[in-house]
Amino acid sequence: AESSGPYHSAAMGMSEGPTPILRDVVLLGGGHPHVEVLRRFGMRPLPGVRLTLIAASVETPYSGMLPGYVAGRYTYDECHIDLAVLAEFARARLIIASATGIDHESKWVMLEGRPPVSYDVLSINVGITPAATAVPGALQFATPVKPIARLVDRFETMLQQVLHRKDTNGRPLQVAVVGGGAGGVELTLAIAHRLSSEAAREDRPSAHPPVITLYSRSHILPSHPAKARTVALREAAAVGVVVREHAAIDSVQKGQLMLVDGSSAEFDECLWCTQASPAAWVAKTGLPTDSQGFLSIGEDLRCIGFSEVFAVGDVATFLADPRPKAGVFAVRQGPVLADNLRRLLTDQPLQTHRPQKTWLGLISTGRRHAIASKGWLCFEADWLWALKDWIDHKWMAMYGAPKLSSMAMPATSAAGREAEGRAGG
Repeated sequence: AESSGPYHSAAMGMSEGPTPILRDVVLLGGGHPHVEVLRRFGMRPLPGVRLTLIAASVETPYSGMLPGYVAGRYTYDECHIDLAVLAEFARARLIIASATGIDHESKWVMLEGRPPVSYDVLSINVGITPAATAVPGALQFATPVKPIARLVDRFETMLQQVLHRKDTNGRPLQVAVVGGGAGGVELTLAIAHRLSSEAAREDRPSAHPPVITLYSRSHILPSHPAKARTVALREAAAVGVVVREHAAIDSVQKGQLMLVDGSSAEFDECLWCTQASPAAWVAKTGLPTDSQGFLSIGEDLRCIGFSEVFAVGDVATFLADPRPKAGVFAVRQGPVLADNLRRLLTDQPLQTHRPQKTWLGLISTGRRHAIASKGWLCFEADWLWALKDWIDHKWMAMYGAPKLSSMAMPATSAAGREAEGRAGG
């Protein structure tokens, strides 16, 4: 769904009524932290503050459910949040557009094909894309896993091509996944299970079933305990996935991976799931970045040296103590960001946030089974998949229309609660 003009219909609510707009808060990107900001401001509006959400699509995917979607466990709607519904709940403007830059001196967000949007306070949550630019040909001949919305569209096309493709000269279809981290492992196993289940459903076994190969620069799951790798290798072997460890990619040509060791491998579809990087325009904003180009933030989630610019999610790095790019950190930033935006707008001290050093990682294996790891601990079980499924559905339910309707609060009641705060400039 796309808006018919610069602003979606949900844009109209916040600017109407007797309360003058004193501060403009722009949320750039529809990631996990920003949907939580909208939810909390919808429950407790701040008089005189207008929220504007800028997102590339009206529906934003939940990354935690992507492997389940690929495996055929979830429908499209189950793993996507309708930003129009959420923006309407928060009385926020919703602009469907892609950002092309930020002018922090004039306080403008530059958009592709749209007029710039001004802000008083800005929060950046635009996500990242796999760092395919470092490998010649990867952007041209492979499909990046992020942004996720693009992968979802591409996967459906790929699925149909795989299922309806006829063998050529007895050669099976070759599907390559590049990247041996948790995301690459989950995606590879999900694809294997989906293709197998779809073929069985259509009762059309192939004499040459697809060959799915996972390529990893080092051994797979390098940031997890050794047992996690052992289990993942077992699960891969059980569904016929070929795992090539210590197989760094030097370049990508049409239908062919060129490896650093001089060998090559053919593919019909290639998904790129390596370490990611921010959009190219981020480096041109003048905002502080780390050595890899990610926005540098402090404990209050603000860009270092910029009192009215926040950055969260994968595009940001906690400079004092960096963490891996994982959804668990973005989800936990949401409540802190919402609170600090409110504190900044009401001239209160901001709270600090230090991301956890250890966290529970749940890696789905395509079937209803999962691997759990935290620190040096690692175990596997079917009930872990059920736990992950429950956690994911519970999180998604917070942002659905039924739940938001039950939380709706009259504006007068919310305004009364905020009477002690000042939303002036």
